[in-house]
Amino acid sequence: MTSSLTVKRPIVLKVIVTPRWQEEVTTQLTAQSGQLEKQIQDVELQGQRAVSEIQKQGVAMTNPQALQQIEAIQNQVNQRKSELQQKRNQLLQQLEQIGKLEMEQEVAQGQLEGFCDVNIGDNLVKKLQVEVVVRDGVVEEIRGEL
Repeated sequence: MTSSLTVKRPIVLKVIVTPRWQEEVTTQLTAQSGQLEKQIQDVELQGQRAVSEIQKQGVAMTNPQALQQIEAIQNQVNQRKSELQQKRNQLLQQLEQIGKLEMEQEVAQGQLEGFCDVNIGDNLVKKLQVEVVVRDGVVEEIRGEL
């Protein structure tokens, strides 16, 4: 009978703030913000087209069903725009925070997954607490029990 087990564990990915990292992250966030802005404009345009189609049918302004359709479309457009604007605002806040970070500071950037062997007598908490520290894409340190 075996006394070990292979388990999946989370690995915290930390980066060391450098000018290069700040520039890369700023570029990515700026691009994502621009994409969200374009999506907002696309949603507005699609909503306007849908309303125009209903209005082209002529009786739209006197037909209660058409008015309800227009109102529903406008509500959907406003809701989607609000969601996209909220995401964009979060990106802008992240951009602001990136600019405030100090050089050489360690920042958690995400999580990876890996496997490890657990044996009888191992400290499971220590086995599950692993970090990988990266500087400009290069692993600088691995912390924790492998």
